[in-house]
Amino acid sequence: MTMKSIAWVTDSTSIIDPEFAKNNHVYIIPLRIIINNECYKENIDITIDDFYEKMRQHEKVGSSQPPIGEFIELYERLKEVYDEIIAVHLSSELSGTYNASMQGAEIAEANVIGIDAKVGAYPIREMIMRGIHWQKKGLSGLEIKAKIENIIQNMSFYLIPASLTQLHRSGRVSGSQFVLSQLLRINLLLRFDEGKVVVVEKIRTMKKTQQALLEIFKQDVGLVSDVCIMHSNNLEMALKLEEDIKAMAPDIRTEIMTYIPAVAVHAGEGTVGLSWIKNTSINSIHPGAAPLVFPEALFA
Repeated sequence: MTMKSIAWVTDSTSIIDPEFAKNNHVYIIPLRIIINNECYKENIDITIDDFYEKMRQHEKVGSSQPPIGEFIELYERLKEVYDEIIAVHLSSELSGTYNASMQGAEIAEANVIGIDAKVGAYPIREMIMRGIHWQKKGLSGLEIKAKIENIIQNMSFYLIPASLTQLHRSGRVSGSQFVLSQLLRINLLLRFDEGKVVVVEKIRTMKKTQQALLEIFKQDVGLVSDVCIMHSNNLEMALKLEEDIKAMAPDIRTEIMTYIPAVAVHAGEGTVGLSWIKNTSINSIHPGAAPLVFPEALFA
């Protein structure tokens, strides 16, 4: 079977390593970070350290989708070079990026296979990396999309925001909820559900919130080979979660990942997340197949 040439298009929330992207025909369109009316291309015009410094200094912090023109220009180039184009973007419930990408493809008259990942960060990276693996096995774009959709059905993504301040500023938490939570010192356990971020539990202490998250993970632990711990400048809590997971399941591979600015804009500095994908016969990489090669820089 002849392998078709496939271009992969994604956004900066995918946290794909730039070198990996360059070597595997992955094109990354950056989201915009808005700080005090100044616009920055995520991971290009501003580093994560600079972002946190500026976020501490300014209350007016936000994010926006890439302009549609960038997608049009990219798709006009890619359609002349590749047999197929697969675009995987963060949840359309949280950003207009996916819709801008699809509109750009239509205007450019490019045949693009679009996938709304319904999340961001680690799961998107997994979708693309596994997709490239399946591409090398000779699968078509539509066959790969079916497998990626199985990943979406079997992924879990939970968040523990360190503070509701930034969620309130970004409009994710109402004023009354924010005031009440501050008075009662409530911690939230959040999760992605069909692309939206919803509240799972409201818990009085951070320790109990972490325990609740680990109990949820424990229910799936027998079906999981990898788990990713993500954090917004809170390595200490990330390492503690990793320690607890290793004690629960020593054979599971753990990875610690730093959130990109677009997540911290809404969730706030100190937020920690946990994500995993349940293995199925459809979405797993066959044991006899060549292993995926991950950039060492992504691992703690």
